[in-house]
Amino acid sequence: MAPLILNSLEKRFGSGAPAVRDLSLTVQEGRFLALLGPSGCGKTTVLRMIAGFEQPSDGSILLGERLLADAATMLPPERRNMAMVFQSYALWPHMTVAENVGYPLKVRKVAKEKARQKVREALSAVRLDAYADRRPAALSGGQRQRVALARCLVTEPDVVLLDEPLANLDRHLRQEMEETFREFHARSGATMIYVTHDQSEAMALATDVAVMSEGRLLQMAPPEEIYARPEGLVIGGLVGQGSILSLALPRTSSRSLDWPSLRVALDGSVAEGTEPAHVLVRPQDVLLDDAGLTGRVTSSFFEGERYALRIQLADGQSLRAFSRQPVRQGDAVGVVLQAGWRL
Repeated sequence: MAPLILNSLEKRFGSGAPAVRDLSLTVQEGRFLALLGPSGCGKTTVLRMIAGFEQPSDGSILLGERLLADAATMLPPERRNMAMVFQSYALWPHMTVAENVGYPLKVRKVAKEKARQKVREALSAVRLDAYADRRPAALSGGQRQRVALARCLVTEPDVVLLDEPLANLDRHLRQEMEETFREFHARSGATMIYVTHDQSEAMALATDVAVMSEGRLLQMAPPEEIYARPEGLVIGGLVGQGSILSLALPRTSSRSLDWPSLRVALDGSVAEGTEPAHVLVRPQDVLLDDAGLTGRVTSSFFEGERYALRIQLADGQSLRAFSRQPVRQGDAVGVVLQAGWRL
């Protein structure tokens, strides 16, 4: 296997704005990349270009030193040694589970005994050994998704592409399938690219997250870095449940801010040597403390293990916060901001 390289990739449909523009990234061998972004940001178009279903208008796609596609060249999907899992599962209803999983091997004319062995191994990897003779209609949504994964695994692909595969499942099944995807990645060792608009899925599954907006790549980093140190307002607002405050900060201040520096900025004075800045504050870093700044609770919702609050500060700006103790709308509270991140 080799790294998957997207070099200045662009895709245009007609005369409008490009669906994907100037996108460059490298997915190292064996990594799990989540393409994260809102609907219409171009992430599925990127996946389809990697798969070979769309040709780039500009730029190139390489697997190691092997050119897969550019504006003049297009290697067909069947010659890329990739496998794709769709949101709709795409299973043949008239075939058994084993026949669905083994179909790619049949197309490749793999010997029957070898094919049977590979199908058994693939079904074992997704814990569906006992379901080999059933048809898709007799399976749950999660089980059908596992069949689609086994069908990927059976061909030993270099790259597995997943297009919002959990979108049709309920919350319980999504959590169960996230564990299945992690196991699948660990067992197969394949490079995986996973398209989603759900940040919790991206954070839970991926070794790397690439955030897209309006056809552009905004930031690519491990999930912990994307969450703790996002670049720019779009990522700060998209990832996590943080609040973005507008503050006047010293031009030389660190991007990582503590409570003393935040308190000075929140007192409303604009001192010499400061400049307007946007600061991301996560709800877990907002503590209810009478020694802090005064705010008023504008909403309070019980989430089962804690209360989710919105607190309005004296300057009209709003914070998200959590509390294990009951807090009512309209209550006056003190707040301390343990940490903030300058965007």
